[in-house]
Amino acid sequence: MNGGAPGAPAARTGRWWPALRLALVLLWLLAAVTTWWTAPRQQGYDQARTDAAAGRVTAFQWGDRWDVSSPPRWFDTPALRSSGTLGPLFAWRTPDGRVHWTDTDRFDEVTITDTVDDGNYSGPGAVGIAQDLRASGLERRAGALHLPTSVVIWAGFVLAAISFGVVVAGPAPVRGTRWFWFWLISITPYGLGLLYWLAREHPWSTSAAHVGRRDRGILGLGLGILASILISLVLLALHAALGDRWVPQPGT
Repeated sequence: MNGGAPGAPAARTGRWWPALRLALVLLWLLAAVTTWWTAPRQQGYDQARTDAAAGRVTAFQWGDRWDVSSPPRWFDTPALRSSGTLGPLFAWRTPDGRVHWTDTDRFDEVTITDTVDDGNYSGPGAVGIAQDLRASGLERRAGALHLPTSVVIWAGFVLAAISFGVVVAGPAPVRGTRWFWFWLISITPYGLGLLYWLAREHPWSTSAAHVGRRDRGILGLGLGILASILISLVLLALHAALGDRWVPQPGT
């Protein structure tokens, strides 16, 4: 990929570029809000049993750990993994589209019957929820919760295709080289690098001021890595201060 030298703006494309920028920001907002709404939030064991007994479970999944080892990508959500045994973690989706989870090892009291095979489950807490699911006729709704949702996946694909298409094949960037924006947009989580690019660069804009020296690719790589670390630390601090309701962080 060539860094390219800044060229003359194209008047024809300059007329529709502001509208495209606005559309990209709105699409990013849609993906970000949907990701936040559907992110797994921790609930108490009793709430899980209440939702299961009342039939307020549209899908559910068993697991034993949240996959939080990899750095977050665009609108990424930790996946629930299982080593074979059902539990101790139980995640479920409610009719409003939200996803909740609980640790079935933490409960006050549960009555075990012979309605389910308790040998398949991690403990009596998991068996208690399984009994409620069977009594409500919800057992067939088991399976992966498919996070992120299809809306977020498609939004992320469109955002990535357009932004990288413009960075690679569009007018030469003015403030940074193509490699600078490629790395920064790719590495920075939650698509925040995309927003920074939209705010700082103005492809096809006659008002974009040329600078003598543009930011290089190695700087974009370093800033992307630094941004990933800082954003993770900020989210952990906000999660500790505001709780899972406002800043969901499964596995922390």
